[in-house]
Amino acid sequence: MSAHRASPAQPWPGWSTSRAAQAAYGKHLVRIGERIPALLYMHVMDRRDLAAAHTARRQDFIDTQVRGLALECRDDLLETAAVLDAIALCHGHGSYLPRPYTDESLDRAPAGVELRTDASDLASELVRHDHEHGTSTTDGIPSALGEDCTDADRDAVRAYARREWIVSQERRP
Repeated sequence: MSAHRASPAQPWPGWSTSRAAQAAYGKHLVRIGERIPALLYMHVMDRRDLAAAHTARRQDFIDTQVRGLALECRDDLLETAAVLDAIALCHGHGSYLPRPYTDESLDRAPAGVELRTDASDLASELVRHDHEHGTSTTDGIPSALGEDCTDADRDAVRAYARREWIVSQERRP
């Protein structure tokens, strides 16, 4: 067992957060640090189980898993968007990649720019989900990202995902 005590400054051993991440998430960064290994493990195991069921031609299991995954989709989007946003706040500086992406824009982009872009794309998926299913818990759902989105549009979907996640954490028993 690790002797590391999670804090907003260091929610995970060896991971120091930025002031931007601390300002955005505050005390909730500790929970983000706790979710990183769980999210990684969960996604690997879900894919492994579905692949095994497909190989064994177990359509009943596949159908059950797909229904369950659909119900958990928003929670997964929300948690993963928060984790990716926090990591981007710590390591992703600069602008975003332009849309539509080209091979050239991907080849020359610094890792931080790609990370910020990925964080905004995932947050946009949460926005799409909430528009479609009416599952928002806060006001002011921004528009999902389109091909002509601006950096401000990308910042808005990330801020929305951050706000939704913080509210979900504060409602936890």
